[in-house]
Order: sequence, then C-alpha cells, then structure tokens
Amino acid sequence: MSTTVGTEQAAGADQPPKERRRRRRWLSWTVAVLLALWAVIRAGGLEQGSFVTQLMTVTPYGAVLAALTAVLLIRRNRPAALVAALACAVMAACVLPRVTAEEQPAANGAPLRVFTANLFGQRGDAQAVVDLVRRHDVEVFTALELTPDAVERLDEAGLKELLPHRVLQEEFGATGSGIYARHPLTELKGLFTPIGHNMPAAAMTLPGGSTVEIVAVHPNPPLGRMEQEWNAALRTLPSPSPSAIRVLAGDFNASLDHRAFRDLLSRGYVDAADQVGKGLIPTWPNFRGFPTIIAIDHVVADRRVGVRRVEVADVPGTDHRGVFAELRLP
Repeated sequence: MSTTVGTEQAAGADQPPKERRRRRRWLSWTVAVLLALWAVIRAGGLEQGSFVTQLMTVTPYGAVLAALTAVLLIRRNRPAALVAALACAVMAACVLPRVTAEEQPAANGAPLRVFTANLFGQRGDAQAVVDLVRRHDVEVFTALELTPDAVERLDEAGLKELLPHRVLQEEFGATGSGIYARHPLTELKGLFTPIGHNMPAAAMTLPGGSTVEIVAVHPNPPLGRMEQEWNAALRTLPSPSPSAIRVLAGDFNASLDHRAFRDLLSRGYVDAADQVGKGLIPTWPNFRGFPTIIAIDHVVADRRVGVRRVEVADVPGTDHRGVFAELRLP
C-alpha cells in the first residue's frame, strides 16, 4: 500500500511540470503561427478589415518580433522557432529594400522641391513651417488639416511672400487642405473625385512654360467602417498620364505595407522616400514623449521623375512629421 501511495504522489508531483511544458508548447506554437499568418497576409497583400489593415502598418516591427521569437524558442521548441524564423525572413524581404536607394531615371528637366505637412488644424507651428519652406527652397507645399486660422498664421509668418500662388480648400477641423506654390497655379476641378477630406489638385506652370500637376492627398484613416472608404479613396486618386507629370503629396494614412498604397504605386508612381533608401523613417505619431513609429506621409511622383533627396522634418505642434523631396522632372 505504501508503494502505491508513493507512486501516486510521484505522479501528482510530476503533473504540474508536464502541464507547464504543454502550455509553453501551445503558447509558442500560437505565437509562431500568428507571426506566420501575418507574414503571409503581408506578402500576399491579403489584408481585409480595419484591424488587419492597421496591423500591416507595423510590419517592420513584426519582423523584429518574429526574429526575437525565433531566438527565444530555439531551445524549447525548434519547429516553432523555424516557423518564426521563416516569418521573419518573409517580412524582412518586404521591408528591407526600403533602406537601399534605387537607380533613378535620367531626368534632366527642371528641379521641383516639394514639401508636405499635416498641420493638425491650427496647432502646427506656422513659423516652423515657413522656416522649413525657406530652408529647403520649396516650390510646392501641400498643407493638410488646413484651417482658416492656419491660413492666416502661415501668411503672417511669411508664407505669402515665399509661395504667393495657392489653391486652398481650408475648413475648420481636419477636412481642409491646400496647395501653395512659387509659380502660377490653375485649379484642376475634374481630375478625380476626392473621398474623405478635401484634396485639391492644381497644375503649376513652371518657368519656360512646362507644367506639373499637384494633388494634396488626405483620405480618412482605415479605422472601423472607414477602412472601405480609405481603400476607395486611394483607388480614386488619379493615375499617371502620358501627357502630364503628376505629384501626389500628403498624409495618405497608408504605408508601403498596405496593398492599397502599393497598388497606387504600381500604376506608374514611386514613393520618394523609398527611392532614396529612407522608406522606413516614420512620420506619425509625432507627440513629445511618444515614439514616432509608422511612415504614412509621402511624396509620390511619376516614375519618370528622378528623386534626388528626401528629408523628414519635425513640425512643432502637429502630430505628423513633414516630408521634403527634391525631384528632377523629365
């Protein structure tokens, strides 16, 4: 009888460690499979719904998480570690090309210096914006979340003298947008049908008579039910034209890890930051004491345009960083 009791006690004492190992194994497989699913969705452009669409934005961090998971599991669960490592490799293959510069087309036309910034309503520092416009010798500035108060403060800070031509659709709240330019602008009213916020379009006449078309881009973010509207807004943006050079600049609420944004580029555009190896520099959120984590502000240009330089700049008061691109027209 004592032998039987001793055997039962030993089995009881051995049960908790087995249960813990079983739970650890289940947890490791769960994490590895979720990472693999993330990688497959990103690589295949299969995202649907608001949550998964937003998750794609942080794919660069997903690659890091998959790498750490593989390292942590290598001794405890090698098959799961291998799955995590493969997920890391797939996500890294999607992300790492953004840190290398691409060969540029032989564009020898006029230079075009573009700056875009989401002003967070009237909270963006107008003087800082004007200083950036002056420092980079900007010729076109697209302003998002442009309010009537922001228009007044920008002009008071000196923008009227630097960029006297404008097509503005300012409004209170986040809806307003505008295009400021050094050279004459002609509003393009029928170029496309904006979905979401105001998205003015204009043709700028350059010295010598050539023109370039500019669109200030700002769809609603893919939050909740607005995800379908966000997809539609990106699809509605105008495609490149054989007869016109187009530049789309603004807060796309999209990153290169979104299929909707990549589909836009595949029509014949390039992302300026990606072209010069700066595609991973984040632009939002830009709050003090909080890390900037995702790149959703872009200058997008016709692929015939050469990209010479891109800078991402802090704009005090706003939750977005501004993006400057020096382009060369064909």
